[in-house]
Amino acid sequence: MWAFLLAMYKATDYHYLYDTARWKRLRLNHLQLNPLCVYCLEADRITEATICDHIEPHKGDEYKFFNGKLQSLCKAHHDKDKKREEMGLLRQPYIGLDGWPIDLNGSKQTEK
Repeated sequence: MWAFLLAMYKATDYHYLYDTARWKRLRLNHLQLNPLCVYCLEADRITEATICDHIEPHKGDEYKFFNGKLQSLCKAHHDKDKKREEMGLLRQPYIGLDGWPIDLNGSKQTEK
């Protein structure tokens, strides 16, 4: 029980960084320059991004938090596919308008 509570505390002890003026400016600037979800674009979809996501998890490292590479994601992709990636799982493939799967690199697979 105590180990679980300690793990929960450690997972959230860096969330104060998201409330800083520096992060809010960085996030706003990134979303203005990159307004579309990158995962949706890979699937030939246009969706407004609402989340500025750290490509590499920062795990509370302030340097990585403020200087790491960022990507724009919609909430659905951040909450589902990004979480799967962080757990070492693959993203679910998309089916293109032509009925063929779109691989994780964004290129359409063709019939062999």
